[in-house]
Amino acid sequence: IAAKVGVEILQPREEAIMKYQGSCFCGAVELEVTGAPEAMGYCHCQSCRSWSGGPVNAFSLWKPDTVRVTSGAEHIATFAKTPLSERKYCTKCGGHLMAIIRRLGVDVFAATIPTLAFAPAVHVNYAETVLRIKDGLPKLRDFPAEFGGSGEMVAESQAVK
Repeated sequence: IAAKVGVEILQPREEAIMKYQGSCFCGAVELEVTGAPEAMGYCHCQSCRSWSGGPVNAFSLWKPDTVRVTSGAEHIATFAKTPLSERKYCTKCGGHLMAIIRRLGVDVFAATIPTLAFAPAVHVNYAETVLRIKDGLPKLRDFPAEFGGSGEMVAESQAVK
């Protein structure tokens, strides 16, 4: 079953708190995000799985001007496997902070912002999944068409390999 899905499924639920603080694993780098994320969901791509060390990565996508490092910027390093993203991490503890993703915004890893009420709305890159999740959320083969993907949905019970 395939269908085209637009960006509207990426809209987050309302949040009562409009500022969130987070940090790396050791606390040397602290950050703040303001407002509401543009989207929240799960990414199943091989790169996110490898970087996160898990079978799926929980993302919260923010506009770049809503993300601010409040302390410890000197401890931030960048890894860019491809020209499409710059992954930021703490040099003291190795804790992952965020990824700047071209065309999409800033993915501040959901676990980095403990007070954010994570409300996923979509699964992206489900064609690459290694863990099928039956939660009723839309499953996109890759990304919405507005972000350069096919916008094609795949059935929750099947992953395309």
